[in-house]
Amino acid sequence: MPGQTTRTRVVADISVSVDGYVTGPDPSPESGLGTGGDALHTWAFSEDRDDRRMLSETTARSGAVVMGRRLFDTVDGPGGWNEDVGYGAGEVGKPAFVVVTGAPPESVRLKNLDWTFVTTGITDAVAAARAHAEAAAQAAGRDLDVVLMGGAATIRSALDAGLVDVLSLHLAPVLLGGGTPLFTGAVPRPLVRRSVLATSTATHLTYDVG
Repeated sequence: MPGQTTRTRVVADISVSVDGYVTGPDPSPESGLGTGGDALHTWAFSEDRDDRRMLSETTARSGAVVMGRRLFDTVDGPGGWNEDVGYGAGEVGKPAFVVVTGAPPESVRLKNLDWTFVTTGITDAVAAARAHAEAAAQAAGRDLDVVLMGGAATIRSALDAGLVDVLSLHLAPVLLGGGTPLFTGAVPRPLVRRSVLATSTATHLTYDVG
């Protein structure tokens, strides 16, 4: 409703292996999750009722999404998102997207999505995403989140800068043995566990970030 005050959380949301990797070895724009990395997102395409509920609720609460340039190059590449698979997997949500990058791309394949390219760092990217999310929340009359979907460096830099309110990890039952580590070199920070949900394909962990 007009004039309603909304609360916009910044949520870092990512799938991770038991040994702490968010891709397998040798990730590339053509193989964004690297060798064996597809196992990280099995839960997102699961028919498990709790997996579906978690994915649907997260997608519905996403007022704006922040991603790094490598992730953008993967999802906007020829083998990336399409009409059937996009943000939210099969949910294919369409919030505003903010990309942290050194320079904007020359062209964008997914022209049906709202893209903003920020070249001045993670703090400005989160601020831009917050503005998008707050505008969407006012229009919808309900709280919406800024979601940091990755990659690892984007989430880690946001955590290090104290920008994250909630950390949501989807722990996949796989050991990748290498790839892109999520927390190596992160600034020490207390976490308060909010919830744990174990399903047939993942353990979903939610923490408040201190």
